[in-house]
Amino acid sequence: MSALAAAVTGATSTGEAVQFWVLGTVAVVGALSTVLMKKAVHSALSLAGTMIVLAVFYLANGAYFLGVVQIVVYTGAVMMLFLFVVMLVGVTAADSLKETLKGQRWLAAGCGLGFGILLIAGIGNASLRSFNGLGQANSGGNVQGLAALIFTKYVFAFEITGALLITAAVGAMVLTHRERTERAASQREQAEARVRTGTQVPPLPAPGVYARHNAVDIPGLLPDGTPSELTVSNTLRARGQIRDVSGEALADLAALEQRAEERLGRLERNEEASK
Repeated sequence: MSALAAAVTGATSTGEAVQFWVLGTVAVVGALSTVLMKKAVHSALSLAGTMIVLAVFYLANGAYFLGVVQIVVYTGAVMMLFLFVVMLVGVTAADSLKETLKGQRWLAAGCGLGFGILLIAGIGNASLRSFNGLGQANSGGNVQGLAALIFTKYVFAFEITGALLITAAVGAMVLTHRERTERAASQREQAEARVRTGTQVPPLPAPGVYARHNAVDIPGLLPDGTPSELTVSNTLRARGQIRDVSGEALADLAALEQRAEERLGRLERNEEASK
């Protein structure tokens, strides 16, 4: 009877097998895209998709608390925060080629190799030894069983992880904090400085004026159809992310003038015919 129960428990249904191979393929593709994508935004989105697939695996295996935390905390909060920061700061592929700290590539390679060894050792240890199963592990409840492991067997690792996260947060705040050495100029003082220097006293024109577009990366057009550099941000210009639509606008203007000339010609012919 016990052998039959063990066989039934260890058997994998068709639905579980299909779910594993489909979602596993999606997770592997997302992980590879995270590393191989050229744009940081695409890498962040791929990592978010991989995290969602992992959350589905947790839920399918009965680890409901881990599944919800994976979606709400890691994917919904941490990963989306990284994505917004990348989109606002504008990290490009050229930034990864600049080595700000000497030897960081070798250090990262060593850390990756050590993590790989630990991961292989952990998987080998889990596969060689017998396991209790989710039924016994979640006998008192998934949340209760997870809390018992965190605050008893793995309490030291849990505290070390919390200390590392707090240190990382404090370090990020220290690196981004800048001491102001002089008083910030008021809006009136800035206006007076612009008047004295004679540089763009009125507000800058909006992007996309006369260009039939309202995007910030499209410069506004002057009455003669040439783009105006004052209508776009200097940051976008330095990144090379400005779209030039002056050619399209000039072509549209030429077509409009041609239609106007044809219409005026027809009107003149009609007037002559009526006389």
